[in-house]
Amino acid sequence: MFVITQIFESFRFAAKALRSNLLRTILSLLGVTVGIFAIIAVLTIVDSLEKNIKDSFNFLGTGVVYVDKWPYTADNNGEYKWWEFWRRPNPSYSEYKFFQANLKHADAIAILARKGNMVIRRNSNSIGQIMLVGGSENYDKIFEVDVSSGRYFTLDELEGGRNVVLLGAEVANALFPNGEDAVGKEVKIKNLKYIVIGVVKKEGESFIGTPSNDYACVIPYKAFRGLYMTGTGRWNEIGSSIGIKGKETDIGLVELENELRGNLRVRRGLKPTEKDNFALNRPEAIANVIGSLFDVVGLAGWVIGGFSILVGGFGIANIMFVSVKERTSIIGLQKSLGAKNYFILFQFLFEAIFLSLIGGLGGLVLVWFITFIPMGSLEVVLTLKNIVLGLGVSTVIGLVSGIVPAAMAARLDPVAAIRSN
Repeated sequence: MFVITQIFESFRFAAKALRSNLLRTILSLLGVTVGIFAIIAVLTIVDSLEKNIKDSFNFLGTGVVYVDKWPYTADNNGEYKWWEFWRRPNPSYSEYKFFQANLKHADAIAILARKGNMVIRRNSNSIGQIMLVGGSENYDKIFEVDVSSGRYFTLDELEGGRNVVLLGAEVANALFPNGEDAVGKEVKIKNLKYIVIGVVKKEGESFIGTPSNDYACVIPYKAFRGLYMTGTGRWNEIGSSIGIKGKETDIGLVELENELRGNLRVRRGLKPTEKDNFALNRPEAIANVIGSLFDVVGLAGWVIGGFSILVGGFGIANIMFVSVKERTSIIGLQKSLGAKNYFILFQFLFEAIFLSLIGGLGGLVLVWFITFIPMGSLEVVLTLKNIVLGLGVSTVIGLVSGIVPAAMAARLDPVAAIRSN
């Protein structure tokens, strides 16, 4: 209890010393403030950019492996061997049915195809630059299809390839203005009539403009095959993609990916010495590439802010040496009255840490103000992780800057200290 009381007294002495030299305190903490602001501002913007970009790829689904002709990223050597990839066969409808019958580690399987730059018409209204998507059974389990009005496809509509369509929010607004209900009405796609069975909830624009359901229409996959050649496996058709959602118990989708590779190699008759003639794509691969790029930017922030913090640390250490010199006689008096060495040590150490923490808090407040600046579709958020990091760095700087002056004060001889004036 006595020790706790003395530590509390050390806090009180430190706070009093900071208040008595307010101007010097403010000037000393500026270096730490600028340094913490530089580091945390860069890290906050980098984290926000990374999160916004990764969120832009949510249209690919989560926990999904895609069987494609083209890989999303280059190989481990940084090469993208397009001259090999273009000769590969496209995933076929028969392979999709084969997966349905044989995969044991899949939670949902769907095949889909896309065709861009479509024009959708309704009477005198029309809208262009629309993405037409053909989706099979379980398409809504692979992708998030939030129907705001109407309903999703029935199994009969999917299997029968009926002429029914789900409209994106902006497509529905263009074709059915003034709040008119689109459900049950007719639209034309390639001069064929399709019945609108639902409208997908508005998603808004993503940070990097990735595909959105707002400007898309979804029809049954078999209806899509009635419009375009796809799903036959030929290299020159509109390519289909097979999406397989893994089970929650399959951590990292390792079992699913291994099962997919083995089954597809057997299905396509590949010899053990032959390379895969397909790509198993995962949205996480894009996220990893993005993450590695932002790691470099984050490192630059540490370097820039590190110089400011170094200057701030030296400033705090210098002020602490001055404080020890000014209060030498007081230290001697305290020790002659029975103050322990650790009491004097804590007194100056806490003062240095307080000084650094106040500077760090100032830097964090400046970063917090940045989050209120409009940056278009970029949402900047100061996370708890970065707040803790900023306070942690400030504490360490204060500890390192104050340990030598504090130790010097604690070792002073009381008699010599009292006579110093």
